[in-house]
Amino acid sequence: MTISRLSLRALAIAFALAAVTGAAVLLALPQTIDSAVLGAGWECTQTAFVLTTCAPRANPAVETSRKDAIRPTRG
Repeated sequence: MTISRLSLRALAIAFALAAVTGAAVLLALPQTIDSAVLGAGWECTQTAFVLTTCAPRANPAVETSRKDAIRPTRG
């Protein structure tokens, strides 16, 4: 069974496209970065070494006891 030049070329192109696509996906994943300028109350992420976004850190919700959550009713 012989392999033609065309099929080898198509295989090489497919491999190159897969490699470029994989590299693009890895670069596009957001990565957490430290921001000493904004302080500890902020969380920043950087995507593809170009786009940096920062948002305030989410504070965990404070739980209240069930007794505090129920309003007294007239009975």
